[in-house]
Amino acid sequence: MYKKVDSKLDFVKNEEKILKFWEDNKIIYKGLELNKNSDKSFVLHDGPPTANGKPHIGHVLTRAMKDIIPRFKAMKGYYIYRKAGWDTHGLPVEVEVEKKLGFNGKKDIENYGIDKFITLCKSSVWEYKSMWEDLTKKIGYWVDMDNPYITYDNNYIESVFWALKEMDKKGLIYQGHKVVPYCPRCGTSLSKAELENGDNYKILKENSVYVKIKSLDEDNTYFLVWTTTPWTLPSNVALCMNPNEDYTKFSFEGKNYIMLDSLIHTLFDESQIKKLYTKKGSEFEYHKYQPLFDYVKDEVQKGYFVIIDDYVTTEDGTGIVHIAPAFGEDDYKAGIKYGLTFVQLVDESGKMSDKTDFGGMFVKDADKLIIEKLKNEDKMFKVAPIEHSYPHCWRCKSPLLYYAQDAWFVKTTAIRQQLIDNNQKINWIPDHIKNGRMGNFLANNIDWNISRNRYWGTPLPFWKCENGHIHVIGSVEELRKLSGVQGELDLHKPTLDKITFPCPECGKIMHRTPEVMDCWFDSGSMPFAQYHYPFENKETFEKAFCADYISEAIDQTRGWFNTLLSVNTAVFGKAPFKACNVLGLVLDKNGLKMSKSLKNGVDPWDVLSKYGADGVRWYFFSSCNPAQGLPFIEENLVDMQRKFMGTLWNVYYFYVLYAEIDKIDPSKYDLKACKLSFLDKWLLSDYNALIKLVDASLEKYDMQTPARAISEFVDRLSNWYIRRSRERFWGSEENDDKKAAYKTLYEVLVSLSKLIAPFVPFLAEEIYQNLVRSLDENAPESVHFCSFPVADESMIDSKLNEGMDKVLEIVNLGRACRSASNVKNRQPLAKVIVCTSKELILDSELKELIKDELNVEDIEILHNADEYVSYELKPQLRTVGPKYGKLLGKIKEYLLSAGSTENVNKVRAGGHLEFDVDGQKVELAEEDLLIGLKNKEGYSSETNGEMTVVLDAVLTKELVEKGVVKEFVSKIQNLRKESDFEVVNHIKIEISGDDNLIQMLLKYSDAIKKGTLCDELKIGQCGTNEMIFENNSEKICAKISKI
Repeated sequence: MYKKVDSKLDFVKNEEKILKFWEDNKIIYKGLELNKNSDKSFVLHDGPPTANGKPHIGHVLTRAMKDIIPRFKAMKGYYIYRKAGWDTHGLPVEVEVEKKLGFNGKKDIENYGIDKFITLCKSSVWEYKSMWEDLTKKIGYWVDMDNPYITYDNNYIESVFWALKEMDKKGLIYQGHKVVPYCPRCGTSLSKAELENGDNYKILKENSVYVKIKSLDEDNTYFLVWTTTPWTLPSNVALCMNPNEDYTKFSFEGKNYIMLDSLIHTLFDESQIKKLYTKKGSEFEYHKYQPLFDYVKDEVQKGYFVIIDDYVTTEDGTGIVHIAPAFGEDDYKAGIKYGLTFVQLVDESGKMSDKTDFGGMFVKDADKLIIEKLKNEDKMFKVAPIEHSYPHCWRCKSPLLYYAQDAWFVKTTAIRQQLIDNNQKINWIPDHIKNGRMGNFLANNIDWNISRNRYWGTPLPFWKCENGHIHVIGSVEELRKLSGVQGELDLHKPTLDKITFPCPECGKIMHRTPEVMDCWFDSGSMPFAQYHYPFENKETFEKAFCADYISEAIDQTRGWFNTLLSVNTAVFGKAPFKACNVLGLVLDKNGLKMSKSLKNGVDPWDVLSKYGADGVRWYFFSSCNPAQGLPFIEENLVDMQRKFMGTLWNVYYFYVLYAEIDKIDPSKYDLKACKLSFLDKWLLSDYNALIKLVDASLEKYDMQTPARAISEFVDRLSNWYIRRSRERFWGSEENDDKKAAYKTLYEVLVSLSKLIAPFVPFLAEEIYQNLVRSLDENAPESVHFCSFPVADESMIDSKLNEGMDKVLEIVNLGRACRSASNVKNRQPLAKVIVCTSKELILDSELKELIKDELNVEDIEILHNADEYVSYELKPQLRTVGPKYGKLLGKIKEYLLSAGSTENVNKVRAGGHLEFDVDGQKVELAEEDLLIGLKNKEGYSSETNGEMTVVLDAVLTKELVEKGVVKEFVSKIQNLRKESDFEVVNHIKIEISGDDNLIQMLLKYSDAIKKGTLCDELKIGQCGTNEMIFENNSEKICAKISKI
């Protein structure tokens, strides 16, 4: 009937078996086509990875989180749009090719040949493609990888061209000369989003300098100016002061200095200076000074005077900022405002100009010589070491410069409010991202620099003529029409660079601007470009826009999430996704970010080969809090896998084992016609409540809550329902109770296989194929083609569920009481006392469960435990010490007599324990107290705060005898196993030996027979299949035989 189930599952081998089943039967393909004719659809946008980089453990997390919701929705009847994609452009690809060729910059590339370099980039893109595909397959991520979107594809690029044309029509595209973050190693600028996305700032230990700049309007007077970038000083053309702050001129050691009054104490002992006057910064405007360097003195037509602006801060430095418009955004704006001459004594490779004494040196290397020169010329006041956060290139890790250059921009500031409004419509998980990390970024957004001075990327489709006219190409057809170019076109450099056409406005020849596009613009265009919209697939695009769900790590907030929102708001006016599940980064076991330098990365292949995909998926679903980093701790993974998957497998094994022995097919029974036991009704009630919780949680994109609830349910299923129902499966007769037990367990297991399918697709498939398809070949071919379980409200008994929860709570506390009192579990006790100030109503069946489980003969429910326990209160030093200090000793003394139940209940309910010590009022909450239990003699107690459980541990003669009987039953059960008896075999027991012990056992013969499937217990002779049983000094021999 069923395939044999091994008691110990090799999860990895099982997953390999399931993958083969999927492959042989084209299950994944059928799954992608599932519900294609449904009137309900659900859209997943898959963020494109770069195929020339290896996947890491974080990609297992993101792919699992992207997989679970589409699986869930497909089982609810939705057709799923889930196309895979590849991000194929950008500097990461170029850098890899440069390394292989041994290149060290753009000149090497141009000498080699841009066309040959582009060809290598295109092929390099796919270096790890098979690794990505294998990982995707291995972890059970179902996504269309046979028809992916590829960002270097001509059709994709043409759609991007169209989007830029649409933006241009709206006046959102312009070319500007601005100071931008710039990588001299890569020879290109970065956008603000790239700079702020990820860990791109590093702490540098460098020298800052305080320089003396001589005034030309006041004798023997110097402005004190502070900077952390000495290399910018040769390009200085102005000094800037805050117009609203006080600046003081003072004398010190024969010279006069001017700086911000409030910062003088940071550089001078004010007792050693003499203040001469104090003025507002505005009064120094246009005050002239002598330049520090004379390299371009004659070229500066307007400069070398004081300007004013309120961006100058008063927290550090001297309150006077040196202005070099080529190297700072605020400097650049000030330069425009005052018409300052533009000086840029650094070239695009980050090297100092030959006009200086430091020509050819990289700027950071030149700092030392610049400082030395200023010292020699008595222009240096002080050199101060500093640790500061400095931006680095995310691609090559080189330090960045802020550098003025021509660049192309999308005017996102013009649609800022629209971006903010669209962001409000998105369901961010967690919600604080909306107005926090994402909202703050959008509120402070600046125009998006989309141009890169590189080679391998989508070429900007902007053509210019010598008269400055700009034409944006929006399609291949338009380009052919204007240029007359025929034949196949590769929409990359250098092909497009060679195409010219007459300017539509003046007739002059137009040439393409040489830059390529920020590759983030490519990925932000995927909602429409993946369908080659608007050139084809218009209907498909309109159905699939916008996406219902996306999910990536938190570092994509200012990356892909931002570019998706920016591109599609600019083009369509709306957000391209409705919900975004923001994931935290996967960290190492110590909570540190994984990096090559720390060598603390986790190889996903190692983990998957050890634990399988389901185990890793389950670990992430159970552990991952949205937007919070998750330390990857293998021991926790193993523990979670064992507690859930191991326990569920044991239940599955138990069911198949006994169903095969009894040759019972529960699928033929009608559950509603079965005579369900109390435990059956509870299990079905508990399970249907679980279905409701899982369904509601997944609808809200909450994976952790249902994962933990499923794990807890499986624990109750195994360690409560099955353990307490085991004897019902042992009977040889197929009676009503046995049928009900089998049917209940079968229904729950089959439904559970469907419930867990989105979480652990391999384990779910294994259980489903054996329990369902083995019996019914007409059932859906895969568990993933089944409908998601729907809760049967008629089976949910909330009072029963609540009552059983209380039973389990009482039982857990009772077990702890036994352990603390060193009383064996098989030793019956007189009673358990349950004490709680809250109402506790337990019907007779629940009480019987508690009595049987705790092996007690009676249960008593009281409102307080004063009769059996007392409380011992001590101050929590960590909280009480800082608040009350010297009173601590007397507080301890007072608490010795304050341990009443009334006081304890009061603080546990959120109140305070209030009293006076030496005339001072003391208030202590629960967190200020250490609350201990003191048992009265003969009793053992445990509490969880709301409830106290007390065991009467006094042993009478009768109780001791019953304990001996239970030990004997246990020994007989072990003997059955050692003798290889089947669980259903009935037996006869013969005993011989000490007469007192024999008579005591015969006295309790009914209990022994019931517990061992024994039909006859008598005095006889021992032989084979025997054991020796001892109680104190008494000893007997027991022999068992089959009947």
